[in-house]
Amino acid sequence: MHHSTRASALVPALAPALAITLAVIGIGGHVTSALAQNATATPATPSTQQANAAIAAQLPLDDRGDFEAAERGLIARDDNLVIKEDNGATVWDMPAYDFIEGQAPDTVNPSLWRQAKLNNKHGLYKVTDRIYQLRGYDLSNMSLIEGDTGWIVVDPLITAETAGAAWQMAKEHIVGDKPIVAVIFTHSHVDHFGGIEGVVSAEQAKKNGVRIIAPKGFMEESTSENLLAGPAMGRRATYMFGGALERSPRGHVGSGLGKAPAQGHFSILAPTDEIDHTGQTLTVDGLEFEFQYTPESEAPAELTFYLPRLKAFCGAELVSRNLHNLYTLRGAKVRDALKWSGYIDEALQMYGDRAEVVFNSHHWPIWGHNEIVDYLKTQRDTYKYIHDQTLRMANAGMTPREIAEQITLPDSLAQSFHNRGYYGTVSHDSKAVYQWYFGWFDGNPANLNPLPPAESAKKYVAFMGGADAVVDKARTSFDAGEYRWTAEVLNHVVFAEPDNTRAKQLLARTYDQLGYRAESGPWRDFYLTGAKELREGAQGTSLDLRKGIGLLRQVPIARFFDAMAARLNGPEAAKHDLTINFDFSDLGENHVLQIENGVLHHWQRPAADDANATVHLTHPALLALIGGQLSPKQLKVDGDRASLGRFFSLLEAPDRGFAIVTP
Repeated sequence: MHHSTRASALVPALAPALAITLAVIGIGGHVTSALAQNATATPATPSTQQANAAIAAQLPLDDRGDFEAAERGLIARDDNLVIKEDNGATVWDMPAYDFIEGQAPDTVNPSLWRQAKLNNKHGLYKVTDRIYQLRGYDLSNMSLIEGDTGWIVVDPLITAETAGAAWQMAKEHIVGDKPIVAVIFTHSHVDHFGGIEGVVSAEQAKKNGVRIIAPKGFMEESTSENLLAGPAMGRRATYMFGGALERSPRGHVGSGLGKAPAQGHFSILAPTDEIDHTGQTLTVDGLEFEFQYTPESEAPAELTFYLPRLKAFCGAELVSRNLHNLYTLRGAKVRDALKWSGYIDEALQMYGDRAEVVFNSHHWPIWGHNEIVDYLKTQRDTYKYIHDQTLRMANAGMTPREIAEQITLPDSLAQSFHNRGYYGTVSHDSKAVYQWYFGWFDGNPANLNPLPPAESAKKYVAFMGGADAVVDKARTSFDAGEYRWTAEVLNHVVFAEPDNTRAKQLLARTYDQLGYRAESGPWRDFYLTGAKELREGAQGTSLDLRKGIGLLRQVPIARFFDAMAARLNGPEAAKHDLTINFDFSDLGENHVLQIENGVLHHWQRPAADDANATVHLTHPALLALIGGQLSPKQLKVDGDRASLGRFFSLLEAPDRGFAIVTP
């Protein structure tokens, strides 16, 4: 018998099941920002000081060319660039990085320190005739192109707050009375579209006929990429971007690609113009754009473009001023190094002889024909070199760890600062190439079915004479500067005995030293966050879904149910066969959800007559439910209340603060 009831059973289950961590789309998103001074971080040891001094001796750190380029065209700068939400919460704080000046301290790799100083350059810059950039207002750049009657905005940052502040700076100095006539989203990562409502709202765009230009697949990729794995990626992003670390010489100094992701409200607008092939042209407000379509390179949906009239090439994130990630440490599908290199070569062949300036979605531009050609060749050849040499060594029987230990770039590539491993590294990019072709298994039967970490750790520690003996030996290795080995053996002790204070303290000190040596910003942040969590416990993640409602509106209903399926407790669900209708009255569509064989399936089709229950709601109600503005008790439900409660009881809330450096 069917009857109407109130869905109180939804309270503990539906919101967690659908509370997707959208903030980590593309770059890891909005992570914890705990900037209190970390008084427990240790000084650099003599061994670390020597290692960093050796790096300084290898590189021309006194070369001022990049510093001059990074300041070229400066129009205006806000020396107190602090951006806040209406409620007073800080979204962006550039003065927090004011400590980055002068020579590198011994707790920061001097090459990373140089990049951090360059990424501190912020303000409104003129790139060339009609092209301007706002740099240092977020992790990424916002570029402005002056058309005949208005402005074309390229990549409006992560948040409405940072994009709005950047646009306000532009209005004060260059915009005049001209309106925004078009927006270009170069690719599907949130740092290149999330701040759209800071420059133009959906209503304004529709009313004024603002063109929204994006690559084919942009909406699907930008709203769905990482959706299913969002909670895990969000937790790992806390490590990758150093969100819980102080901004200091012993903490976070930058991400290499920029400073860090801003925190604030993010949204999206659907394209009016889609780019789906290389050579496609559009005339936008009197300017001709030649587009290069570059999917499955740095992003699943990406484009670059060339402006013949201005002799300017926008490389989006196909190229940048650091080695990029073929695999991003927060966790994502690996990227195709060969295809990426091929796209850079295509750009070189199409635009290399014509371009007089290259400007990108991160960092500062490149001017001059010879400089541009060298830049594109070097970036192209780096990804190709990593790809080819990884395969050469793999085909000789070497494993990912062996390849990563041996592969190094030739001097002709390694000496270019724009090619250094400030974000990606040769080490983990080579492992990504191996994974692309061969997957996780290295071919050694011992690695086919190893024991899980905690269980193997206990046996390792017992074999090595017990925890006290291992820690004593590890201390000797630490004193000898053998930090990679020290971390490996102490990790076993911590996983075998999570409450072993001696092991945790020494492992934290070890991670400090590894972080201080790292040239990669994400590597540094991973090590130092690991040290912080060993000392203080898990730092968790920070996400307010209400800040992403503008993006959530664009997520297809089916993707929410995909995410729900990934929360299903399979062993328990295998005991039940259940069918639930979700009736969206405003969309005129019904989704049938069915649990069978421990699997949740869903289809958009007419309501199932034999459903155990039917939930009646609207699309805005679903979003309000996810964001916490709507109580599940307000939803109307027809059917068997017990079955509905049982259905939602099978959905597990993801743990966004799970342990990483402890079991």
